[in-house]
Amino acid sequence: MKQFRICDWLGIDYPIIQAPMAGVQDSALAIAVSNAGGLGSLPCAMLSVDDIARQVSLIKVATTKPYNLNFFCHKTAEYDPKKHQQWRALLKPYFDEFSGQYDETVKAASRMPFSHDVADAIEGFAPPVISFHFGLPAPDLLARIKRWGTKVLSSATTLEEAIWLEENGADGIIAQGLEAGGHRGMFLSKDVSTQVGLFSLLPQIVDRVDIPVIAAGGICDARSINGALSLGAGAVQIGTSYLLCDEAKTSALHRAALKSQKANHTALTNVFTGRPARGIANRVMKDLGYMNSNVPEFPHASMEMAQLKALAEKHGSDDFSSLWSGQNVSGCKEISAFELTKHFAEACRVVS
Repeated sequence: MKQFRICDWLGIDYPIIQAPMAGVQDSALAIAVSNAGGLGSLPCAMLSVDDIARQVSLIKVATTKPYNLNFFCHKTAEYDPKKHQQWRALLKPYFDEFSGQYDETVKAASRMPFSHDVADAIEGFAPPVISFHFGLPAPDLLARIKRWGTKVLSSATTLEEAIWLEENGADGIIAQGLEAGGHRGMFLSKDVSTQVGLFSLLPQIVDRVDIPVIAAGGICDARSINGALSLGAGAVQIGTSYLLCDEAKTSALHRAALKSQKANHTALTNVFTGRPARGIANRVMKDLGYMNSNVPEFPHASMEMAQLKALAEKHGSDDFSSLWSGQNVSGCKEISAFELTKHFAEACRVVS
């Protein structure tokens, strides 16, 4: 069984990577993790080009340690007016409940794929690591990134995706188990029945690829960290456990849900964005069905749901919020991300 020394490869002290979590963090969380010796990550898919440059500048001022920039690389589907009209009709009773109306002037999707415009903005920083969700960018973009000396990671949710990523130029693979919170990184199939748990997925990938593998999904303590490392992962990626940290921008409603019994029930759903993502089950997921065929294509579905979420949250309700979370919240702690990273480092010290 191959096992890479990812700490040496990435220039970090501990085999701990903080999962990028769009909407609940900015550079502050990434800085804290990197300064603690892990690899801090900045989610960039929901940021403007100017905001990306500003956040990376903040990272560069606050730490000399390596960091990771995360991007989506999906192909944006065509906007379908008819489908959105039907979707809004389905959501109208909820808007009425809060005496609100959908703002039809909103036409822009909230999640954009990696592009040459983004590359122009970050090229001067030559980021040490870039990770992708939903595959890899076009070959010319990938080649451009690699010319900077940047290491490229991407998420695989199946063995087939891992093999594809290695064959198409990824330097490392993030094996994303079904337990993981947020969007599934799946890109070769839309069939959620192909998705499996981390400890089934990880050894399959490790046995078949010749590049470093990082384990993600349900990792929150010494047992899960060391379990993943013993199965051949060179490092682990942890997300949910950081959601209550001081540096996280997790909303009060989201924090309350994570600390409640509701966090024991998570599910995959497409109702918030049009792609499967794991979050704490709430009213809209149950009412509309976790996977609903009427949802517009990713990322356009978020146009309606973002407005409904804002209306509901003004009334103190999380019934329409995307409460992203993995299946195990037991690692969540209301401490600094620096301290939590050191805690995880202690857990894996004997095998790192």
